[in-house]
Amino acid sequence: MLQRIQSLFLAITTLGMGGFIALPIWQKIATDGVQEASMTAFYLTHQTTAVQSTVLPVFYLAGMAALVAVLSAFAIFKYRNRLLQSALCAVNSIFMTVILAATVYQTFYKAAKWFDPEVTGDYLTGFYALVIAMLANVLANRFIRRDERLVKESNRMR
Repeated sequence: MLQRIQSLFLAITTLGMGGFIALPIWQKIATDGVQEASMTAFYLTHQTTAVQSTVLPVFYLAGMAALVAVLSAFAIFKYRNRLLQSALCAVNSIFMTVILAATVYQTFYKAAKWFDPEVTGDYLTGFYALVIAMLANVLANRFIRRDERLVKESNRMR
C-alpha cells in the first residue's frame, strides 16, 4: 500500500529534511557590506572581514534532521502497522519542533546580535524546507489516523 497519500507526505517529509541539511538556512549581511553571518545545518558562521571569521558548529541540527529523514523513510514501509506509523510521525513532530526551536534560537538570539542588532536577517530555503517537512508530517499523521479509524469502523460492521 505504498500508493497511499500518507506515503507521499512521508516522502515529502524525508525530502524536506534533506533540503534542510543541504540548503542554507539563514543569512544576515551588515549594512556596510563587510560583515556577514550565515547558518547551515552544520555551521553558524560570522565573517567579520575578508580573511577573519568565527565558525560555531551546530552539527546537532544536521544529526536530528537526518534522524527525522530516516524515521520518516522507515515509516513509509511500515504501512501494515498504522499505530507504529503514527507513533513514528509523533516522534518526528517532536524532533522537528526541537530543530525549529534550536534554529530560531541560534539565529534570533545568538547570531542576530553579532552586528546590527536591529536587523534580524533572512531565513532562506533550508528553513522553509523544514516548515514544509513539518506540515507534510502533520498531514501524514492525520491520514494515518483516518485510515486506522476507517479500519476500526469496518471491523465493527462485520
